[in-house]
Amino acid sequence: MIFPVSAVILEKLEEYKKILEHFSKPRLDLIEWRPTEKNNVEVLNETIDLYRYFDATKQAEFFFECVEETVNKTLPEEVEYIKKYDLLNNFIKNYIDMPDKLVDLLIRFLVQNGGALSKRSRNKEFEKLTDLEIRAIEHKYAEIFT
Repeated sequence: MIFPVSAVILEKLEEYKKILEHFSKPRLDLIEWRPTEKNNVEVLNETIDLYRYFDATKQAEFFFECVEETVNKTLPEEVEYIKKYDLLNNFIKNYIDMPDKLVDLLIRFLVQNGGALSKRSRNKEFEKLTDLEIRAIEHKYAEIFT
């Protein structure tokens, strides 16, 4: 099972950076290094004691908070979205004959544009849809997603 905790971490990138720096910054002055020809770093002194048995409490607490948010917020929101997506997907497939990829694109466009199909997409990807069909799909979107 893929657990999308990284999405929560990305939302808290500044906090994540500070948590990592809490550990790494104090050690930087204790490390002797030089740049290599391949734009890497070569460590010149023994550093194993800087990393052995370190206190990772702050990192563990941050990770726990991210897992907790994933379980209590992100996953339920994703499940709710999938349910709504499936309802709209089924409606569109039963209402008009359209390939799966185009149905998916239609739903994504509706989500991105707050439930309305843009003029550009009406004239391009969905030019074959009538105004009546578009209104029915937008109405169903509003019924399901709001």
